[in-house]
Amino acid sequence: MSKPISQVEETLPPDPSQRAAFKWLLHRARPAGAWIGLSAGLGLAGGFLLIAQAALLAGIFHLAAVRRTPAGELLPLFGIAAAVILTRAVAAWIREEAGFTAGARVREQIRSAMLERLFDLGPAHAAGRRSGALSAAVLERVEALHDFYARYLPQLAIAAAVPAAILAFVFPISWAAGGLLLFTAPLIPLFMVLVGMGAESISQKHYEALSRLGAQFLDILRGIESLKRFGRSRGRSAAISHSSEQYRRRTMGVLRIAFLSSAVLEFFSSIAIALVAVYLGLTYLGYLDFGLYGKKLTLEKGLFILLLAPEFYLPLRELGASYHARAEAIGAVAKIRQLLDASCPAAGGSAGVPVLPPGSIRFEEVCFAHQGERSAVLSGIDLVLTPGRRTFLLGGSGEGKTTLLYLLMQFVAPTSGRILVDGRPLSEISPDAWRGQISWVGQEPRLVAGTVRENILLGRPEATDAAVRAAAQIAHVAEFTSRLPNGLDEDTGEGGRLLSRGQAQRVALARAVLADAPVLLLDEPLAGLDAETERKVEATLEAICREKTVLWVTHRLAAVGPDDRLLLLAGGRVREASIEELRPGSAGR
Repeated sequence: MSKPISQVEETLPPDPSQRAAFKWLLHRARPAGAWIGLSAGLGLAGGFLLIAQAALLAGIFHLAAVRRTPAGELLPLFGIAAAVILTRAVAAWIREEAGFTAGARVREQIRSAMLERLFDLGPAHAAGRRSGALSAAVLERVEALHDFYARYLPQLAIAAAVPAAILAFVFPISWAAGGLLLFTAPLIPLFMVLVGMGAESISQKHYEALSRLGAQFLDILRGIESLKRFGRSRGRSAAISHSSEQYRRRTMGVLRIAFLSSAVLEFFSSIAIALVAVYLGLTYLGYLDFGLYGKKLTLEKGLFILLLAPEFYLPLRELGASYHARAEAIGAVAKIRQLLDASCPAAGGSAGVPVLPPGSIRFEEVCFAHQGERSAVLSGIDLVLTPGRRTFLLGGSGEGKTTLLYLLMQFVAPTSGRILVDGRPLSEISPDAWRGQISWVGQEPRLVAGTVRENILLGRPEATDAAVRAAAQIAHVAEFTSRLPNGLDEDTGEGGRLLSRGQAQRVALARAVLADAPVLLLDEPLAGLDAETERKVEATLEAICREKTVLWVTHRLAAVGPDDRLLLLAGGRVREASIEELRPGSAGR
């Protein structure tokens, strides 16, 4: 079976960062430990079967060539040898399956943990990072861990146990042959380490180049319309070509290390096998007469040793061949750990805390500053949001309007001060439970790949079909879905690209209508809409805002009514304002 983790840790690399990465990889192996152990155990079983196979073949050849045994009497031995070979093949197949399952389970666990962490960190974290780099971390870097668990860890146990078992059979026959094997065995791991030195840093740079390439390509895809309009597409193509060439060079560097490692290991193992063969040949010719404990070297015993000699180095060569998998995994760990170790800004209370519809939401001396920055985005915010009255928030670009919404949705936590919900600190409420009390509509409607119905159901997945149709009617979604071939079951495409901006915004509104949450947060919901669509969306918002706690971020005064409350955010502080005060000036976002 496989080595205990404590024994495996003895092989840790000397570099502290690499050592920490290796420990992290070993810790993540625990959920797949049974499959890794099964893979290693089957590899050990295959090694012992190999010894039995060599003994059978040597015995058959000796009986046929030296003792002239009739072929009929050898048939049972041939049958046993065939059974051993077939059993080895089955064990090798199951071993590959077990190794693959181990790698798949670890990858699935790590990828799920990364996605859960991204969801916990929220959009404030993702907004500060390139989506291409995040995608590369979740996909490519996690994929690079597979061979570490599928091949490298099981091979560590096999490389230690199988050669030792072969020596246990060879030494009783010839201490000289066993000594040659024992003396040359350390050369392979030695050169494996020497060739592999620095491979981790090469792999790390390789993945950084891949992240940059993915991020650049995604940015160009998103901005291809602007690039074509301004005639800059060829320039960006040159940049992508340059990044691709860098990535190609780094890929070839990683492959060069892998192939060099394999070539060096094959070279030294071939020399070692040749030394054993030369010793046996000179012994048979009578030029050497030592290392046999005074006994004669028979054809059977010599052939047995010669058959085992290549197999003695095979586990070590396979470990060397999978050594680049270790280097690749260590190189991929940094960005994975960076995401998984990121602290969530607002942990909240226990998940089972019920949240009642809030009577009021109060900000008390709330301040917020981004990590690593001295200047605060928000300073001493005192604000009360009450049910049944819409609160409009105006402010210039970068003043912190979206940050204030993120604070309210627990995507970020206040640097100081506190937010109270019905007199209870928001920090004591579970984020999931609290967000279940919030509906949000932004200026950029975010739809997921699926149907119109599925996107509306995001507001309340358990809603009935009648409720979905009612929400679609209120939000004027039914006006355009009635003209589509599949109605509400029409595909929206990736990111809602098959719908117009106004149609996507109405679907987002229908989602908020269906959720029917007591708190409604609106971030420029009328931005970018034509006059007719704006009128319909505004009418829908007026209908669903009744008896709710509404915070509406906007830069337009047209939606503000006489009974609405108007606030101005400037210099990190909020103050009451009036339409007359703001109309002459610019309250642009």
